[in-house]
Formats: sequence, structure tokens, C-alpha cells
Amino acid sequence: MDLAKPRIDIGLATNNLEPMLSFWRDEAGVVFDHLLPIRRGQDQYRHDANGSVVKINHRADTLPDNPPSGYRELIIARAGPLTPRMLVDPDGNRVVLVPTGEDGIEQIAVRLAVRDLAAHRAFYRDALGLVEEPRTGGGAAFRAGESLIFIDQSSDADGDVQMAGRGWRYITFQVFKVDEEHARVLAAGGREAMAPVTLGTTARISMVRDPDGNWIELSQRASIVGSLD
Repeated sequence: MDLAKPRIDIGLATNNLEPMLSFWRDEAGVVFDHLLPIRRGQDQYRHDANGSVVKINHRADTLPDNPPSGYRELIIARAGPLTPRMLVDPDGNRVVLVPTGEDGIEQIAVRLAVRDLAAHRAFYRDALGLVEEPRTGGGAAFRAGESLIFIDQSSDADGDVQMAGRGWRYITFQVFKVDEEHARVLAAGGREAMAPVTLGTTARISMVRDPDGNWIELSQRASIVGSLD
């Protein structure tokens, strides 16, 4: 995958706006960047975490009680002496603050729980074109620019993850040509969740799903690549 930004982003959904914004600002220490209206009843509060965007999507309608996605944890590196600290936001989403360099994390990492490690290893290698890195203690690790994705086999992972629901719901790769990357993922066995669409002058995006149905956004963002053509 040809990354236009050497970092991944991650998105969650909530009905619990003010407590969530307070937590992510005051405890997790991410920096609010701007508000992006998505559609009627959905606003995205975009926060910076070492160059990655933590997208807090507030929904006015009540989110369904669907099972959690495979995205279980966001790990954020912090400079200076720090004892690893695990936090839980008001909706139950986990975030871990670690010293820079811990487990190879220089920026952020996302921990993904899956039913079949071998199938996901093949998907991240062949469909997404990411490079696998050595990892101690089992599981797999893939690098996306400065970010890492840790993949662990888990008996409680859902096999048909839905986008609708509270909590972590998707990750985003910023790319130069979304149509080309989308077609490449499908040709390598990925599943389509949403064909490429253009969102005004902001971005051209698509959605694909991994073997467990976890959602992955591919985004060609004008502010990063300069053109939506």
C-alpha cells in the first residue's frame, strides 16, 4: 500500500459526547484539532495523537448494542520517563500510554483481536501490502509507516463485525489513489464494504473488511495529496 501519510488513524463511535471529550483531552492527552460535520446527526471530533487522528464520532441517534470490533486497544507513545498506564474511557474503550520505544512503538499502535491469526497475517501482508515485523510473545506485528498494528488470536473475536455500534469501529489508511488501492485489496481477497465515493472537496474514500469483517477506511484526502482525481 502506497501511504500518503506514514501513520494510521482510528475511529470510534459514541452517544456520550461531553464525558468522552473530557477524557480524551484531560486523561489520554490527545489534542483536539477540529470538528468535521459528517452528516445530519453525526459529527466527528478529530484529535491529534503523535500525527495520527483519533476520530470521536458522535451520533445523535442511539447506537445499537452490537458486539465490539476486533480493534481492542489504542497504544500511544509518550516521550520521557513513563510507567505504562492503561486507561479506560467512559464508554469502555482502552488506551495505553507507554514510553517511546516500548515494544517498538515510536508513535501509536493498534491492538487487533482476531479469530484466525494466519488468515489475518495473509490479509495484512497480501491485500494491504504491509510489512510484518518480529514480535516477541506471539501474535503478529505489521508496520504502517510510523504506526504498528499488533494482531492477536482471541476466542472472543467476532466473525462478522458491524460498523454500527459503540467503541472502536475502524482504522484509516491515507493513500494517494483510493480507487487503485481499493481495487488492489479486492483483487487480493479483501471484502468490499463501500465502493469509493467522493465527499465534496474533502476526500475520496472507500471501505474494505478484513477476514473477521473489521472495517478499514481507505482515504484520499485533498489536504494531504492535493487532488481527488
